[in-house]
Amino acid sequence: MHLKEGYVLRELGDDAIVIGEGLTVDFQRLVSLNSSAAYLWKQVEGREFDVQTLTDLLLDEYEVERSEAEEAATELAQAWIRAGIAEA
Repeated sequence: MHLKEGYVLRELGDDAIVIGEGLTVDFQRLVSLNSSAAYLWKQVEGREFDVQTLTDLLLDEYEVERSEAEEAATELAQAWIRAGIAEA
């Protein structure tokens, strides 16, 4: 899986959004990320990753159970694909 080219993370104060640069932007489809999703975006930007990669990154950064990290990583990967900002 990888993040689609042309999408970048922008931080606005305490908020983080993913927006397409140089792309036709549908403002109803801007993607807002919480702090852990923004952390993961920064870690995988420009490289291939999978749910296991996201899980491992969550476990490295946060004190959570593996099952919680796997569930969160799976949900996030699916959400990014549905939003059109990542592809398998």
